[in-house]
Amino acid sequence: MGDLDWGLLSNSVGPRVRLLRNNLNARSIAASEPFGLPTGSLTIMSLIAQNPGSSQKELADKAGITGPGLVSLVDELERQGLVRRDRSTTDRRRNMLVLTEKGEQTLSEMFKVVSQIEAPIRDELSPKELEQLIGLIDRVLKALGEN
Repeated sequence: MGDLDWGLLSNSVGPRVRLLRNNLNARSIAASEPFGLPTGSLTIMSLIAQNPGSSQKELADKAGITGPGLVSLVDELERQGLVRRDRSTTDRRRNMLVLTEKGEQTLSEMFKVVSQIEAPIRDELSPKELEQLIGLIDRVLKALGEN
């Protein structure tokens, strides 16, 4: 972070999280470009893979995306044949989202790219430290009222 003194922000989490987010976001955008997918696709596809049949509302809440933003994203994923919307058999108003075979293959390829993006983090931190970092981030998000 250079030689500049943070001053009053020395004990502030926000600026550091912003730097980390900006760095990872830029890397993520660059990595998703070859797939021709909008930002957020990896997150949503991963959530669908781990939680098949989830509703759009559940996914939007977990990913921190607005409802209309998720609809637009899912429309694009569906257009590209990566996601399928199935009507709920118990609630006709509800769409259940499922990855297609092509979606599963694309997700696997995207994870390889993400692994490369996050390699500097894994190289710097031990597995225990990485686990602690993720745990701390999850605790902070929970304290702030996020998923």
